[in-house]
Amino acid sequence: MSVDVRAVTESDFPGWLLALQTGFLRPPRVPDELVADRLANADLARTQGAFDGDRIVATFRSFRQEVSTVGGGSLTADAITQVTVSPTHRRQGLLSRMMSSDLAVAKERGDAIATLIAAEYPIYGRYGFGPASWTTEWSVDVRRAGLDPRRTGRPDDGGRIDLADGEEIRKIGPEVYRRLAGVRAGITDRTTRGWELGTGLGYQLDPWTEPFYAVYRSESGEVDGYVAYTADDKWDDAKQPVNTASVRDLIAVTPAAERALWQYVCSIDWITTVRSGYRAPDELLPLLLPDPRAAKTLTYVDMLWVRVLDVVRVLESRTYPVEGSLVLDLRDGDGLAGGRYRLDASPAGASCVRTTDSADLAFDIAELGTLAFGDESAVRLARLGRADELTPGAAARADLLFRTPLRPFSPDIF
Repeated sequence: MSVDVRAVTESDFPGWLLALQTGFLRPPRVPDELVADRLANADLARTQGAFDGDRIVATFRSFRQEVSTVGGGSLTADAITQVTVSPTHRRQGLLSRMMSSDLAVAKERGDAIATLIAAEYPIYGRYGFGPASWTTEWSVDVRRAGLDPRRTGRPDDGGRIDLADGEEIRKIGPEVYRRLAGVRAGITDRTTRGWELGTGLGYQLDPWTEPFYAVYRSESGEVDGYVAYTADDKWDDAKQPVNTASVRDLIAVTPAAERALWQYVCSIDWITTVRSGYRAPDELLPLLLPDPRAAKTLTYVDMLWVRVLDVVRVLESRTYPVEGSLVLDLRDGDGLAGGRYRLDASPAGASCVRTTDSADLAFDIAELGTLAFGDESAVRLARLGRADELTPGAAARADLLFRTPLRPFSPDIF
């Protein structure tokens, strides 16, 4: 029997969730509470299933998202999530069918990019996605970090740190998060539901542990950051505390807030280890410690993947540090965004148009997803053989235009 790929209906949804659980190797059960919660927050028109008879054997869902660009702008994205194929139906082209359908609709709808968090690295490059941001997690051995144990909990810059609760974070967090999107590219928006789930409200798939919250206020009283963290309760045989603080969320808009919040977490009595959670790779954390070697890298991995659907909007939406021009020849096997484009950029703005001029650089559309958010080097892509430098020095010129002082950061998995 052939497999039919289509949007699911409300009556299909429990079976779709069962397939999702199966694909992610979670217990294959879908309680009524889970069905009701997920159904209330799903756009069924953007929820695809692959049907083998009456059974759903693959899942795919997308939703509207805003992603910050270099310089504080934003792009509307087709955010792709909950992609699975059941083990009985792998390698039969089901993902390709669902992806092709979704990207075509996203292009027609006018989305500038598509985004996803890749569970496996090799899958999505063949659909035109490239890693636009990377993330790092550190484990800090507080006892060798060199921090002064006599230091008070008050920041040295005139600001202050106050304990808070989830209700306060839901009030002040969204504005702080929006300000962060003006500082770094790659920030995906958080909905009201996201803030609720992140602070313990609503249906939780896993058991909820209430975190501690702390808010940083500058000397003027403005909220410039906050942190959410949990702590375990462990003591060694000598009756000494050996507790680990695990950071769930740390959003800091200013360097002062970033320094103060990390110093706070690393100075809590009884805490001997701090796990940072997923952070921007150029976070201040390791170097703000007197002994940066106390921060051991646990993870360095790709985070947000981007598929460009509208080259003009992507390149015109961001800022550029210098003046320059490039002609890019973009290869797109799916025919969604390929072609030759001329970019004329300066700190005052940018213009991108289709052109027949000779190209300076040529590469696949996936590489534009890595370059446009400022995290990749065109020189490195050329050395890897993933970009063709058709004009001598073009890759170096591209780096001057595209690279950014702060690497993009994507705090949320979706």
